[in-house]
Amino acid sequence: MEFENIKELIKIFDKSSVTKIKIAKEDFSIDLEKATTEVISVAAPKQLQQTQSVQPVSTEQEGTAAAPVAKGEIITSPMVGTFYTAPSPDSAPYAKAGDVIRKGQPLAIIEAMKIMNEIEAEFDCKILEVCVADGQPVEYDMPLFRVEKA
Repeated sequence: MEFENIKELIKIFDKSSVTKIKIAKEDFSIDLEKATTEVISVAAPKQLQQTQSVQPVSTEQEGTAAAPVAKGEIITSPMVGTFYTAPSPDSAPYAKAGDVIRKGQPLAIIEAMKIMNEIEAEFDCKILEVCVADGQPVEYDMPLFRVEKA
């Protein structure tokens, strides 16, 4: 199964009400399972955004969304997971602000369901900003990098 197909499967699984799925085909198999804490953490922000106690968080999100309009494009998370800037804690980050990245070069890793998924650049670009801290949880379509196409 190709990486793009796996990403699409994860998107569909995240949006569905199914909590566990196992797929096996020839020499490939994948197990997906939703933890109840993930569902609660995804649902909670939607409920909390309506309360005034979360206004600083929504202001921060609006600021992040407004930045791409001013300059650059946004590379977003293709899945839910944990964002890592480097392959190991003692390694240099794949990409930092100011770096020029070529198409296919790794930008970061997102750990999803104990699987390390390398996020690669889909085009040549210059990193203007890393929008997520190392080790931070990310959601689908969350901004990861603000870039300028080369």
